[in-house]
Amino acid sequence: MTYKESFIKFMTECDVLRFGEFTLKSGRVAPYFINCGNYKTGAQLAKLGEYYAECINEHGLKPQTLFGPAYKGIPLSVAASVALYNKFGMDCNYCFDRKEVKDHGEGGMFVGKTLEDGEKVVIIEDVMTSGKALREVLPKLQGAAKIDIEGMIITVDRAERGLETSKTAVQEVHDEFGINVYSIVTINDIIEALENGVVAGAEFVDKMKEYRKQYGA
Repeated sequence: MTYKESFIKFMTECDVLRFGEFTLKSGRVAPYFINCGNYKTGAQLAKLGEYYAECINEHGLKPQTLFGPAYKGIPLSVAASVALYNKFGMDCNYCFDRKEVKDHGEGGMFVGKTLEDGEKVVIIEDVMTSGKALREVLPKLQGAAKIDIEGMIITVDRAERGLETSKTAVQEVHDEFGINVYSIVTINDIIEALENGVVAGAEFVDKMKEYRKQYGA
């Protein structure tokens, strides 16, 4: 079993990936739903960090620092940095932002590694729906130092076009900021896993393909 297949199985076991009929915020009715809020144990977080580490290694990224946007990205960046060291011997810093600047004590906008000019940074997030979170955090990062953003890692690329564009959020981010977004898996990987019996739900394959054909980019 590949690490991608293993991750899809892991998501279903954690009730993060579900199949059925779900009305999304966009109003679209999808045959699958991803709720990363269902990761809730130390064991799950440790395993999730390993999948991020595998994705970083697969794409040959050599970050000096992993950045996790508040709030969901905070535990993800910590788990990924630990896994990178344990699995691949890469000792990365980690850093995350505050929602509000701290005006006492050490102060500042960031916690963890102090960013420096030329520092290679990889952003760790759960999913990307519109790219809004990245657009909010980029000015903070670029205001802190002239960093080199090597890429952004997310769990699943839905490869779904926006409501007002023919491009996916991943494509828009690349076109707008020149940032490569890498996903642990894509909707195509999930469909293939269903077809190959890696996870239960073969009866949803046709609906998954129909949804991809209707809304995919």
